[in-house]
Amino acid sequence: MRTMHLLAGLALAGAVAGAWAQKNATEAAIDEYRAMLADGNPAELTEAKGEDLWKQKRGPKNASLETCDLGKGPGVVKGAFVELPRYFADTGKVQDLETRLVTCMERIQGFNGTEIRKAAWGKGEKANVDALATYVAGQSRGMAIRVPQDQPMEREYYEVGRRLFFTRGGTHDFACATCHGQDGKRIRLQDLPNLTKNPGDSSGFPAWPAYRVSTGDVWTMQHRLNDCFRQQRFPEPDYGSDALTALSVYLGVNANGATSTAPSLKR
Repeated sequence: MRTMHLLAGLALAGAVAGAWAQKNATEAAIDEYRAMLADGNPAELTEAKGEDLWKQKRGPKNASLETCDLGKGPGVVKGAFVELPRYFADTGKVQDLETRLVTCMERIQGFNGTEIRKAAWGKGEKANVDALATYVAGQSRGMAIRVPQDQPMEREYYEVGRRLFFTRGGTHDFACATCHGQDGKRIRLQDLPNLTKNPGDSSGFPAWPAYRVSTGDVWTMQHRLNDCFRQQRFPEPDYGSDALTALSVYLGVNANGATSTAPSLKR
C-alpha cells in the first residue's frame, strides 16, 4: 500500500512538473512574440491617426481640437494623460481621457456627444475617440502617473471607485477584486496584476490604451473596464458613465508613481 501511495505521489509530481514546464514554455513563446512586436506595436498606426484627427478641422463647426484643454491648458497634450482623470471646473465633473475628449468634440467641433456615447465599440466617432486617446496617451509615454486628489470631488470619486472595485454581484458573485485584489493570481496563462496597489509600469492603468493581439485593435481604459463587467456577468455600464470614471480614478491613484507605457501591447 505504501508503495502504491509513493508511485501515485511520483506520478502526480511528474504531472505537475510537466504542466509547469508546458506553461513556462508557452509563456516564453508569448513573451518572445511580444518582444518581436515591441518595436512595431500596431497601436502606432492608431496613434498616428489620432494625431491627424487632433489637428484636422472637423465637425459641424469645422474646427480642430488644438484648443482642447485636457487639464494642462488649451492645446497642451504632453503630460496630460498621466494626470487624468481629474476635476474640470468648466464641466463641474471629474473626467477621464475619453469623456474629456468627447466634451471637446461637442463644444469645439459641434459633434453630438450622445451619438458618440451610444455608438458601438470601434464604430463611427467612438473609433475616432479611441484614436485620439491613443495619441494623447502616447505623448506622455515614459512619464510617471500622477492622478490628482487635490479637489474634494476627486477624492469622492476615488472612494466610489474603491467601493465599486470590491462590490460583488452578477450571476457569478464576482467583483473586480476577485481577479485583481491579491498578488499571484492568474487565469490560464494570463497573469492578473493586483490593482489595489501600484501594479508596475506595464500592468493595469499605466498600460491602457493598448493594442490587443487577440482582437486586432486598440482598446482604451473605458473599453477594458466595460469588458471586465461583461466578463463578471454584470450589466455593462454606459460609455462615459461616472462609474467607469470613478473606477479609473481608483486605479489611477493606486498606480501613481508608475511609468506610463501606453499605448502598450496586450495579448
